Amino acid sequence: MTDDSRFPNFPRKALFPMASNLHDLPDSPCIGVCSTLFDEVCKGCGRTAGEVSNWVFLTDDEKRAVWERITREGTAMRFKYDKL
Repeated sequence: MTDDSRFPNFPRKALFPMASNLHDLPDSPCIGVCSTLFDEVCKGCGRTAGEVSNWVFLTDDEKRAVWERITREGTAMRFKYDKL
């Protein structure tokens, strides 16, 4: 990842455009194993088809709520295997 100390005048969002301000979570729960064409809930990440398709439009609070739910449920591949 880019060292932001080398660019003191750049806004952090410009240096890390994919970074989410949801702490250390990736911007999206997606692990590239999408099943929403066939399932209402993705087997890879645990999000509903609506959450997957609208992810870029969700607020940080909405994203956080989804992250909390899918983590609590723990049924998606993302949570069943230590490293994919």
